[in-house]
Amino acid sequence: MNEIYIEKFGGASVNSAETVRNVASIILTQNNKRIIVFSAMGKTTNALESIVKDFYKTKKIKSSLIKQIEDNHLVIIKELFGDGSKEIESKLKIVIKEIEETLIKYKNSTINLLYDAIVSYGEIISTLIISTYFKCIGIEHILIDARQVIKTDSNFRGANVDWRLTKKTIKEQVSPLFKENQIIITQGYISSDAKNNPTTLGREGSDYSAAIFAYFLKAKNVTIWKDVPGLLNADPKIFSKTVKFDKIPFSEAIELSYYGASIIHPKTLKPLENKSIPLFVKSFIDPKASGSVICHCKSTTPNAPSYIFKDNQTLLTLFPKDFSFIVEERISAIFSIFAQYGIRINLMQNSALSFSVCFDLIDQELLYDLIDKLAPNYTVKYNDGLRMITIRHYNEKAISSVIKDEEIIIEQRSRVTAQFLVKK
Repeated sequence: MNEIYIEKFGGASVNSAETVRNVASIILTQNNKRIIVFSAMGKTTNALESIVKDFYKTKKIKSSLIKQIEDNHLVIIKELFGDGSKEIESKLKIVIKEIEETLIKYKNSTINLLYDAIVSYGEIISTLIISTYFKCIGIEHILIDARQVIKTDSNFRGANVDWRLTKKTIKEQVSPLFKENQIIITQGYISSDAKNNPTTLGREGSDYSAAIFAYFLKAKNVTIWKDVPGLLNADPKIFSKTVKFDKIPFSEAIELSYYGASIIHPKTLKPLENKSIPLFVKSFIDPKASGSVICHCKSTTPNAPSYIFKDNQTLLTLFPKDFSFIVEERISAIFSIFAQYGIRINLMQNSALSFSVCFDLIDQELLYDLIDKLAPNYTVKYNDGLRMITIRHYNEKAISSVIKDEEIIIEQRSRVTAQFLVKK
């Protein structure tokens, strides 16, 4: 088999007819065997989340929310296909009807199972439209359903890949397709469990999907197409001047992902590192530009501090009611409770009589429920609406450039990383 390449296009790259045409122009410049992974179009996932929340609460289908999703995609369809849009419009209506039927099917399920079953349709609709358009303009390919080949456990909204079973399905269902097809199109983010219930790989999980295919197909490389010129040392929405990294070692990229850099999904990098598969981050706005590459290199080029901002942080501080010390047994019990709520701790600090943790703000009701769970043994204090600032490879100039008049709640420094929890 010839070398296989993996490409992934995110929601911003297919959020209009113009951007879909742009993606097609990028595809037409290449002549490799490849899998192209697509996300949902634009803000479709957010809209589907609203449908899930409303239906779970009321047990009634709110037609206006579903129609909004249909109308948003119809705008793109009409611009792409013009007078020849009737067939794809009919296919879209079938999928919209299927969303309503799926809501009823999972009416009495858990919120997380319902979520995965419905939110999956964003990618299904996206690839339906893109595949139809590609056929119209002569890009030969085959469309496959990622839910049939990426298999997971039943940890809905953040499923863990069943690597043994997924290896089998990709070997049996995907690899043979390359004998007669140059291009395979599929969905990112979505998968299914052993009972064929839809699952998802966590928000922004389309990058992870690309890495999974690359891992099992021993891909030459993976390219993730973004609306930025490559991997930057800071969010351009916050910083007026940023530095583009040309090369980053896997280890450094994994650290940046861990601390919350949003451009690469945290689970994406490890399987690629294990197989020494380079990951390119390129701009779909300027596809001829070099972009950035994450690979087995010795150091980051060029060398510059990286800034990561995370808003909507909650700080929870616990004081034992029996005035006992915060020791390992207590911390272990606290972690167990946090795990029950699916909380990922971004920073922690303890003294003899208190233990503080910082995490992404969860649903307010769940936060109160968590506090009630801790209340029998601890006095609990919390602050929310905080900002976490992480600086990798910091120096005093880098710190002073971002920490000015903010009130610092917690400050921690290691040799390489400085973190500040501040009031905005």
